[in-house]
Amino acid sequence: MSLINSKTPGGWKTSGAERKSYYVYFTGQNIFYALISSCLTTYFAFIGVNPIKIAGVMLAVKVWDAINDAIFGVVFDAVKFKSGKKYLPWLRISVVLIPVSSIFMFAIPGSISENAQLAWFAISYLVWDTVYTLCDVPIYGIITAMTDNIDERNSMMSYKSIWGGVGGFFSPMLVAFLVSEKVGSNYTVAVIICAVIAFITMIPACFKLKERYVPVEEESFSVKKMFSYLFHNKYLLLYYIGFFFYSSVNYVAALNLLASYYLFHDSMFTTIVGIVGAPFAFIGAIIVPKLVRKIDKMVVFRVSVLAAVILGVIMWLIGYDNRIHFFIINTLRSIPTSTLGVMLFMFTPDCAEYGKFKTGIEAKGITFSIQTFMVKLTGAISSALSVFLLGLPIVGWVNVEAENFEQLSQMGVTQTPDALDAFWLIYALIPSIGYLASYIVWRFYKLNDKDVQVMAECNAGKITKAEAETKLSRKY
Repeated sequence: MSLINSKTPGGWKTSGAERKSYYVYFTGQNIFYALISSCLTTYFAFIGVNPIKIAGVMLAVKVWDAINDAIFGVVFDAVKFKSGKKYLPWLRISVVLIPVSSIFMFAIPGSISENAQLAWFAISYLVWDTVYTLCDVPIYGIITAMTDNIDERNSMMSYKSIWGGVGGFFSPMLVAFLVSEKVGSNYTVAVIICAVIAFITMIPACFKLKERYVPVEEESFSVKKMFSYLFHNKYLLLYYIGFFFYSSVNYVAALNLLASYYLFHDSMFTTIVGIVGAPFAFIGAIIVPKLVRKIDKMVVFRVSVLAAVILGVIMWLIGYDNRIHFFIINTLRSIPTSTLGVMLFMFTPDCAEYGKFKTGIEAKGITFSIQTFMVKLTGAISSALSVFLLGLPIVGWVNVEAENFEQLSQMGVTQTPDALDAFWLIYALIPSIGYLASYIVWRFYKLNDKDVQVMAECNAGKITKAEAETKLSRKY
C-alpha cells in the first residue's frame, strides 16, 4: 500500500497533490510536538533544575492554556478573513512562529540562576503553547472543509497519522543520536536541525490545501451557546475523558533516553529497539486505512488499547534485567500502539458532525480547540508527572548537570537499585494502568461510522434531518 494514497477514488473531492501536502504537514508538526513531549524531561535532567519546580511550571502554564484555547476557539469561529478562507490563514501565520518558539525553549543559558532558568522556560513554554494552538485547530479542522466524504476523511486521517508518526519517531531519534555518548552535541543544536526540517515539510500545505465546504454564514458564538454545545455533544466529551486517562500517563517517550542509559547502560538502546521495531509498527499503522473500511473504527481502537495494556503488564512483570525479553515485548507492543497513534484523532471530526447534527450549531473551532487543549493538557501532565515522580524523595533519583550523555558517562553517575526499580515501575506499569482506564471509558462511546456519514450528508444539506433520522442505526 502506498504511503501517499495519490489515486483519487470515485466520490472523493481532494487531489493527490493536496493529500500529499496534508500528510507531510503532520510530519513537521509532530517533529515539534515530539521535541516537547519526548525530549524536555531529559533536557531538564541535564541542565540540573529542580524537577519538582519544573513540574510546577509545566502545570502552571496550563492555566493560560485553558484560557487561550477557549479564547481561540471562539475567535476562530468569529474571525472572517478577506480571502473567505477559515483555516489556511492561521496555518500561514503559525508556520514561522512554531520553529522559533521551539528553539527558544531549548536554549536556556546554563550561566543564569535557577530562578532565571525557570522564568525562561515558563515564558518560552507559554509562547510555544499559544502558537501551537494557531496551527493545531486549523490543520485538524480543515479536513471538514476539504471533503464531506466520511470514507475519504477516515482514509486521510489514517495516512496523516502515519506520516505524523514518521515525524514523531524522527525527532527523538535524531536528538538521541546527537546528544549520545557517540556524538556529544547539545540540545540546542539538535532542535535547530529538527526545526528546519519540520518547517520545510509544513510549508506546502499552507498553499496547496483547498477549502470547499466552509459555511457561508455561521452562527455567532456566545458563552451560553458554547456550553450548550458542549453539554449536548456527549460523545466529544466522552472521547476526551478517555483520552485524558490514555495520554496523561503516556510519558514513556519522555523517559526513553534515561531508561536506555540507566537501565540498559547505553543511551541509544531504546532508539535502536525503536528502529528495529519500526517495520512492525509500520504494519500496524498501514493496515488501518483498509481495516476501518471493513470494521467500525472504535472497535479496532478498543481492541488495540486492550492489547497494549496486556503487553505492557507482561513487560513490567518480566523486568528490565533481560534485554532480549524487553526487545521482544516492546516490538510486539509497537503494533497496537502504532495503530492507536494512527487512529487517535480520527474521532474528533465525527464528534464535530454529531455536534452540528444534534445542536444545529456550526462549532468546529470549539470542537477542535477541545482536541488541542486536551493534547496539550495531557502532554503537560505526562511530562510534568514523569519529572515529578523522578523528583520524589522516596524514589531517590539523582539529577546531574551535563550537556549530553558523553559527559554523564565520564562523570560515572549511577542510580541505586531501589531508584532503578521505582523508575521501572514508573516507566513500564503506570502507563498501562492509564490505558486500562481509557479502555473502560471508551466502552461507552457508541457513535459509529455509518451514522456519522448520514449526519454529514444532513449537515451538508444533501438530505433533511427527518430523512437522516430514518437512516440512523439508533436514536442519538
